[in-house]
Amino acid sequence: MPQTHTEQAPRPRSWPRRLLDGLYLSAGVAAAASMVIILLIILAQMACRALGIAFPGSTDYAGYFMAQTSFLAFAHALNRGAHIRVGVLLNALGRHRRWAEIWCLAIGSLLGIWFAWHAAAAVRVSRMLGDVSQGQDATPLWIPQLGMAIGSAIFAIALLDHLFRAIRYGDPGIGDASTE
Repeated sequence: MPQTHTEQAPRPRSWPRRLLDGLYLSAGVAAAASMVIILLIILAQMACRALGIAFPGSTDYAGYFMAQTSFLAFAHALNRGAHIRVGVLLNALGRHRRWAEIWCLAIGSLLGIWFAWHAAAAVRVSRMLGDVSQGQDATPLWIPQLGMAIGSAIFAIALLDHLFRAIRYGDPGIGDASTE
């Protein structure tokens, strides 16, 4: 008698899960776009130098986009498991691994929320005071700070998301592409 193996179809993901995963992916795409903008700024700076044309503020703009790239990529990298985690230690904890991950994600969530709050406050204060950069470009500082604030807020959401998943399901849902 032949054996029949019936596999259940994977459960469709809920709309909040799709929304959060889409948010993390969108932040990752925005980070990649920021990297491309850095490349374009560097190429424009090289072309201007070769032509003897000044490009004021180019290094400042590249720095602004570098910070934006980093902060926008945090949540996407966490969701994919690209952040460095201490897998050897986590594996050595055996049955206590879940509690260690919950502890770490709780502390990370608190720090992420704290940082996102203060990053948003820095944007608000810079805009209120009319702060501008010290370079030749005199860019209003709230503009480059906005990318950092948005990225840190998305990262805080990702940390909370993984904390709740670790508490509810026993697995934080972090991908396995991490470097250990």
